[in-house]
Amino acid sequence: MASQIEKFGDEKAKVLPFRPAAGGSRSGPRPYQDVADIIYTLNPDFPVYCFNRRQLELQMNRFGTGFPGEVAYAVKANPTPLVITALAAHGMRIFDVASLDEIELVRDVAPQATLLYDNPVKSRAEIGRAYAEFGVRSFAVDDEAELHKINAVIGADANVQISVRFKLDVPSAVLDLGTKFGATERAAVQLLRKAAGMGYQPALTFHPGSQCTSPASYTRYIEAAARISADAGIEIGMLNVGGGFPVPYANAVTPALAEYFRAVGQAFRRHFNGGRCRLLCEPGRALVAPAVSLLCRVKHRRSDHTIFLNDGIYGGLLEQFMFKVEMPIRVYRDGFHLGGPSADFSAFGPTCDSTDRLPFALHLPDAIDEGDWIEFGLMGAYASATSTHFNGYSSEHYVEVLNGFQE
Repeated sequence: MASQIEKFGDEKAKVLPFRPAAGGSRSGPRPYQDVADIIYTLNPDFPVYCFNRRQLELQMNRFGTGFPGEVAYAVKANPTPLVITALAAHGMRIFDVASLDEIELVRDVAPQATLLYDNPVKSRAEIGRAYAEFGVRSFAVDDEAELHKINAVIGADANVQISVRFKLDVPSAVLDLGTKFGATERAAVQLLRKAAGMGYQPALTFHPGSQCTSPASYTRYIEAAARISADAGIEIGMLNVGGGFPVPYANAVTPALAEYFRAVGQAFRRHFNGGRCRLLCEPGRALVAPAVSLLCRVKHRRSDHTIFLNDGIYGGLLEQFMFKVEMPIRVYRDGFHLGGPSADFSAFGPTCDSTDRLPFALHLPDAIDEGDWIEFGLMGAYASATSTHFNGYSSEHYVEVLNGFQE
């Protein structure tokens, strides 16, 4: 077996070797069967992300058949090349990008993809390179200064779409992105007029917030988009309803995706039916979260029901600390599920920092001990993407499995 600590290149998320084909040959590599296979074959002493391509394709199909418009992928949720490649191979043709690195990544994987540069704040250098080097023709703005900045850099171009991002006071999400981005309705009206007056293709976009718990929020935003368009006297070419579609974490109560799709479709038909306006969404979390689990190992157990893991809040478990989301878990010993009587454990990460602690108890088998593994499900979004190398620890290695956590 190859050394488990070999050099994998300089990618932010590194892909571990495939499981060799039968007989030990490296020709015809194949994914691991499941987490038990990873434990048996690699015996990893570092965190491992287990990517299930089939689960990603199932989520893409849910959006593709259920959402009443086009679907883009918000790259920030998980920019791992393995994930981006799988999305493109299954037909994803539109990507929401927020930086030049994300733009370059998608262009390398899917050169013909449509890129929506929907970060409302960009430097002149970023605008110029996105437009001239990478062919980006869609930019988001939420204030007049950004619009003038774009105009100064790229000039007049009737092929460029300007998406005016607006916000409402609709608190129905775990993370309210309106505290940072979004014009008021009144300001959005003026921005839409100015964008159209400069010769750009006018569009509107919003984001109801991460983990949005109410389908009615989308209804209110679409109603507001119709008011903005009417007040501006501008027929928009696209309405982008953003992301925000929730993931059913263990401590979350969320409506089914179908309820969000129904609400969006009904509101869009009511207010934009008969026009030339395209409808689009940009899910990130809801697309990729179910497709990845995170396999961690217990480094140490104390008698007071405290455990130390080889990953923590400075690595793949940041969201559990920041937003108090609780992932489903499974426990393994020697590749087999560990059961028996359970108890609540305090869990710390590996760094020499007392902050590196999960904010809630983990309900685990009482027999769990050093060397056992914990698999966290629903880890495809904002896990490896936000991990650091603090204290010399990393959380970045990916493998592909045929049978994932959600199956």
